[in-house]
Amino acid sequence: MRVLVFLHSFEPGGVERVALRLCKAWIASGTDVSLVLGRLNGAMKCEADALPYRVLSDGRVPTAAWETLWMILRLPGVIRRERPDVLFCAGNSYTIVSVMMRVMMGRACPPIVAKISNDLARNDFPQPIRWIYHRWLRIQARYINRFVGMAPPMRAEIAAAMGIDPSKVWIVDDPALSMTDIDRFAGARIKGGARSRFVAAGRLVPQKNFSLLLRAFAMIARDDDRLVVLGEGPERGTLERLAEALGIDDRVDFAGHVADLAPWFAEADIFALSSDYEGVPAVIAEALAAGLAIAATDSSVSMGDMLADGRFGMICAPKDVNGFARALDSCRTMRLDIDAMRSQAERFTVERAASHYLAIFAESVGQLSSLTPAGKGR
Repeated sequence: MRVLVFLHSFEPGGVERVALRLCKAWIASGTDVSLVLGRLNGAMKCEADALPYRVLSDGRVPTAAWETLWMILRLPGVIRRERPDVLFCAGNSYTIVSVMMRVMMGRACPPIVAKISNDLARNDFPQPIRWIYHRWLRIQARYINRFVGMAPPMRAEIAAAMGIDPSKVWIVDDPALSMTDIDRFAGARIKGGARSRFVAAGRLVPQKNFSLLLRAFAMIARDDDRLVVLGEGPERGTLERLAEALGIDDRVDFAGHVADLAPWFAEADIFALSSDYEGVPAVIAEALAAGLAIAATDSSVSMGDMLADGRFGMICAPKDVNGFARALDSCRTMRLDIDAMRSQAERFTVERAASHYLAIFAESVGQLSSLTPAGKGR
């Protein structure tokens, strides 16, 4: 089987990191994988060692500002030359490319398997935009052959949002980790004393709502509390100024992008996720493996499933600064079942996911003509 995976670049992102992990696992199993990049930029290039890939830009013409259009224009030629059996759409941000491949190539386009990597309700959108977005989801369902949710609660969400039969939705727990990662994150998780070391990780962008975290932390921070924020992004300056205005800049460290979270998690007691919306956040699986108490917003339909309905952490409503402050504070003293947390984290490993995806690809290839561009069957 030949699988073609397309990514904009090696810029850090959970969708891209998972895609690279899956590519390595599929190649190790003997699958013919072609990885196509719009441009070569990005800190995750080091994670693509031993991966064969081609780049659509030679760098002479900057494409970052219009990377989606660039991919749409260049990818059909690659598909025609390489003739893959299936296209893997790594996340929601790539579905526009997938739909356009079907529109532009018609029946010459291979089956498309799309992983749903983010929340579909998008209550953060104002109503007119949300209505357009939900119509866009219905359009996707006409052109994409199979959808994959990253945790069991996503099946009903995807089927309802796309207006499709649940049988078209497969569930593969998000392969955010490997078993080696599990062991690394668990290596230094026996922590004593009061829980006073908080850590958060993610791109510094509005979706992650780190301003909520800073405001909540300022409400409950004690003299010996420390918060480390791992990640980089356009909001860094704004967040640093907010920390200063809140009087907590001496207790907050913006550490920037780090390739390996495990050493940082080993030094922490409590993990905080303050996002407005998420798919199945990989950092939650990593925090589970590290044995951290977790304070999280209910930013994913799968959050309760991941945290075992409160056994492994505290959940509050998105954008609720008072509720998030209480969640952070409650994590100081909550009792944790470390072995159960490790077992939960093991659900989200590439070793388990890779073969499931190959089964989905095989099923999709067997249903090559199940969707026409008009979505009316064979």
